Amino acid sequence: MADPLRVAAWNAGFSRKGPGLLLRDIRSGKDTQIEAALTVISRTAPDVILLMDIDYDHDLVALTALRDRLADFGQDYPYMFARRPNAGMATGLDMDGNGRLGEARDAQGYGRFNGDGGMAILSRYPLPDQGVQDFSTLKWAGQPWAEPPPVTGKVITAKAAADAQRLSSVGHWVVPVRLGDVTISLLAWHATPPVFDGPEDRNGLRNRDEARLWLEYLNGNLGDAPEGPVIVIGGANADPADGEARREALLALLHHPRLQDPAPRGSGAAHANADHKGDPALDTVDWDDPVPGNLRVDYILPSRDLRTVNAGVFWPAPDDPMAKTAEAASRHRLVWVDLEVDHAKIAAPVAAPPVR
Repeated sequence: MADPLRVAAWNAGFSRKGPGLLLRDIRSGKDTQIEAALTVISRTAPDVILLMDIDYDHDLVALTALRDRLADFGQDYPYMFARRPNAGMATGLDMDGNGRLGEARDAQGYGRFNGDGGMAILSRYPLPDQGVQDFSTLKWAGQPWAEPPPVTGKVITAKAAADAQRLSSVGHWVVPVRLGDVTISLLAWHATPPVFDGPEDRNGLRNRDEARLWLEYLNGNLGDAPEGPVIVIGGANADPADGEARREALLALLHHPRLQDPAPRGSGAAHANADHKGDPALDTVDWDDPVPGNLRVDYILPSRDLRTVNAGVFWPAPDDPMAKTAEAASRHRLVWVDLEVDHAKIAAPVAAPPVR
């Protein structure tokens, strides 16, 4: 490749309150949030983008409509990938133990309807089906390295619910991107927020184990360790230094010997929280102050056989004309990394010790 590959991750806030509404809003051309999001994507012009919090439909009708609108903005993405998310997937069980069925918290992942708040990939490069792996069906209690909450207590009172619970709140996908004679594997996920629970810390444990799943995969504990270059990409919903999270798995990913952290930076420092410990320029979401405040929760972690040329968070400075557009698009900010692929220096897998 002559030019760097630009990879982006963005929680774009494309979820709506019911099925079909996203398609309606995309086609209307009048939805302020969607039009702002299209502008952000066209301004950053990624070659491959993972979108989070985007509603899924079986025939990818809404995603196709979004791709067509992006073409109107000068951005062509001939390749798409999305699968049904665990978010909104009905279980028929009282997963939260409140005595009622069919609520958003009774789905495999929090969701008001089937497909609510999924993930999708748009790409200028082929996304071959061969090599796709989907770990979204793995049961939480079935993983020897995971730590689900006890069956007893107010949150999950029925063993049937505990046994049915999948680990992924949205999904864990391995999706190949073919760049000539080199294939890069995207390790995509969007974890649950580690809050909105009780003293059992169910969401905190799940958030931690969702990041841990990629550690186990990289270390060869979910089949063979992946060969060739990889990019861990998505929403960890956890900050390395601030906010509420069990951050040990995230920190292990950030320091995994096979991965690099390009530490993309934006203008989040202009909205910094005084009591935060981390570097506010790395923040990727503008949440309410003072709690949780702005955090770094969205990540792109390429393997070391990919050379980082540049990286950033699309968080324009307050006096930038694009600042209000970015704010109108999503409270999350798009994260991007430019990578150079050296076809002669594709490294062998490197394992790291498991997280304890």
